Amino acid sequence: MNRIDQLFQQKKNNIMSIYFTAGHPTLTSTPDILSELQTSGTDMVEIGMPFSDPLADGPVIQDSSTKALKNGMSIKLLFEQLKDIRQKIHMPLLLMGYFNPVMQYGVEKFCKKCTEIGIDGVILPDLPMNVYQQSFQQYFEENDLRFIILISPQTSDDRIRMIDSVGKGFIYMVSSSSTTGAKSSIAEKQIAYFERVRQLNLKNPLVIGFGISNHETFNHACNHANGAIIGSAFVKMLDKPDWKMGIKGFIDSIRK
Repeated sequence: MNRIDQLFQQKKNNIMSIYFTAGHPTLTSTPDILSELQTSGTDMVEIGMPFSDPLADGPVIQDSSTKALKNGMSIKLLFEQLKDIRQKIHMPLLLMGYFNPVMQYGVEKFCKKCTEIGIDGVILPDLPMNVYQQSFQQYFEENDLRFIILISPQTSDDRIRMIDSVGKGFIYMVSSSSTTGAKSSIAEKQIAYFERVRQLNLKNPLVIGFGISNHETFNHACNHANGAIIGSAFVKMLDKPDWKMGIKGFIDSIRK
């Protein structure tokens, strides 16, 4: 069974997913970060594939992407670094990024490689759902890869239901119509959006991302979904000299 599906079967609430950019803070740090996250009790991890023009990302993740590319990170190198990762990492792993580098690598080849090394899902926010269905869905399904689709406060109920019928794994609920970035609280209009989506009784689990940065925002999000994704706040912590020692403390501060 796909590890994402297995996670949501075994754990219904308070699922913590962490995002970080491969190749940041150092070119070889990705396996160490994954190991520390697993030891610290993280449920799921999204590994960012750095891109030169990350339009959906805020300044923190943009900066990490720039540093990772300068360090020499690429999809090919990331796959090499992860080739033996399943010998010690058992939590679900997803790759997240933009479609252009995946297309250049070759979508069918990319999907096969993901399965070969043990990647469970892929998030490509700029790949339209209809293009995915028409041209690439077969590659994802042949390789048991979950294609995770994003929704936002502007997504209509009908569109959300359509996404729910196409997507697998979970639905990524973007908390607000903005780029990624840490926020200290969740606004009332966001809560109304979360509740609107939850009342649709979708078949896929819901995970909230963008703006989740601390214990308060994580708990608020988990009150309205199955879990939440923390990105910018964690990436910012990785810029500290003692980042490796700081991972457990960071996760503990969210969980409390």
